[in-house]
Amino acid sequence: MSGSQEIEPENRAYVRNAIAPIGTDQGGELMTGGRMDEIIAKLSEPYYRTEYGAAYLGDALELIERVPDGRINLIMTSPPFALTKKKPYGNTKASQYVDWFKPFAREFWRVLTDDGSLVIHIGGSWDKGQPTRSLYHFELLFELCRPELENFKFYLAQDFYWFNPAKLPAPAEWVTIRRVRAKDAVDPIWWLSKSPFPKANNRRVLVPYSKAMLRLIEQGYNAGLRPSGHNISLKFQQDHGGAIPPNLLVISNTDSNEDYLTSCRSAKIAPHPARYPIALPEFFIKFLTEEGDVILDPFGGSNATGRAAENAKRYWLCFEKGKSYLDGSKFRFEPTMKPQMPLQLG
Repeated sequence: MSGSQEIEPENRAYVRNAIAPIGTDQGGELMTGGRMDEIIAKLSEPYYRTEYGAAYLGDALELIERVPDGRINLIMTSPPFALTKKKPYGNTKASQYVDWFKPFAREFWRVLTDDGSLVIHIGGSWDKGQPTRSLYHFELLFELCRPELENFKFYLAQDFYWFNPAKLPAPAEWVTIRRVRAKDAVDPIWWLSKSPFPKANNRRVLVPYSKAMLRLIEQGYNAGLRPSGHNISLKFQQDHGGAIPPNLLVISNTDSNEDYLTSCRSAKIAPHPARYPIALPEFFIKFLTEEGDVILDPFGGSNATGRAAENAKRYWLCFEKGKSYLDGSKFRFEPTMKPQMPLQLG
């Protein structure tokens, strides 16, 4: 879709669990979401709204140009990958990807708060006709972090990786037919920030201690210098409520019977073919934001980011140019939605 689209009043949707306009409580009092109201006032009418968010039908670049400076705390997104095969939602060639992304990067930098973050889930791709990997996602990272850039230089806060154990073996030619490559099951996730010290707190994403760590806390251990050179103090025996997670996120993307998909099938709506599980944006939303913060997904797709933000009581904006995808995404906010599987970290 080439531009934002005005929605006729009779076609606008208000999801059933939206109990009050964004930014107000049920008595009409202004809440911390007043910043959301300021943003929404600059945009066209939402395609649908929930208690915490608003979804918009239209071109992401045109929509984000209307967002005021410094109002977004986190941009959590998965843009179309530079795959060799064309997808129904549209994707750019690897050789053109950086130039395609630059206008978005400038707007992302502008709308982020000074301590805000940009998290990009960007899967790799293979070179056409041969078993070698494209470097387009690394080229994008280098471009966004170039020191001479003005007005949209980002810092690489940390590189994360999503391991999907259930991912199908692909590309079939090199993995299952000729057997000359291993299954590609890990996607990079670039955590970029507008400053070297973005808002973040890993206490919000602690994971359960292992049995060995629980035993160590209970029974103690011998402090001192280890063969590795690390000097282990008695502070490691303290119980902090959980372990600090690694930058490898192990999340299976296998739920073919989730409510979103079954509802799409019942309504004869094609689901978005490239969805990340809700647990993925949920991790970064909890890690990098607080209640009342505003999250944007400019390539919304099935709006898993919005659902994760709603769960965490964060305000959210979703931009999506595909009407059918946005129609299907409304099912994520039905009151009968079931909890997602817990996140595993390895």
